[in-house]
Amino acid sequence: MTLEEYRKKEEARIRRAEALLEAGVIVEDIHTLYIEEGVVVEAGAYLGPCVTLRGKTVIRAGAYIGQNSRIEDSEVGEDTHVESSVILESRIGSGSNIGPFAYLRPHSVIGDGCKIGDFVEVKNSNFGDGSKSAHLTYIGDADVGENVNLGCGVVFVNYDGREKHRATVGNGVFVGCNANLVSPVTVGDGAYVAAGSTVTEDIPEDALGIARSRQTNLEGWAAKKGLYRK
Repeated sequence: MTLEEYRKKEEARIRRAEALLEAGVIVEDIHTLYIEEGVVVEAGAYLGPCVTLRGKTVIRAGAYIGQNSRIEDSEVGEDTHVESSVILESRIGSGSNIGPFAYLRPHSVIGDGCKIGDFVEVKNSNFGDGSKSAHLTYIGDADVGENVNLGCGVVFVNYDGREKHRATVGNGVFVGCNANLVSPVTVGDGAYVAAGSTVTEDIPEDALGIARSRQTNLEGWAAKKGLYRK
């Protein structure tokens, strides 16, 4: 790219940012907003510094796109808050909270009133209205129902070394921290998964699934190994 070509590209980018301001979009800094032609941003949306919007992206009215977010070929619903996150070929409903540092990979559909928190990765999955995953979770190839709570460190184990498999989580399910759901597996409506479980079989509706060994304490073990420190 020549210097002249670069200048023309920058001028066009600034004009697009200025046009958004004139149309009622709140743009924090037109000089750090990178927006491609064809992106749609409705009046009343907020675009923070260092935001990149590409492809067929649509940002609905009242949405908040915070600093250092990158969104490509995706739709962000009304009044949804996105903070420092990457969203690719996905769709988010209204009134949801995404990030900071969330990663939505292609073909992810997030419902209304959801929470996808810090260091949560979603890929090729459906996440029902009102469901929450606050932090440190991988949701891959899954259909998650409404009003589900996924604790910290939950992993959908979707790959067996040859093929990807899907998991299904019903409405109102509670999955405890550090649980693994080994696909293909189904967790029924209203069921609970005990923290630390590795689930390899279906859990019925309204049941508690516990898939972990019973704790054993070996008395004096540290001293015998010469590792005891008081």
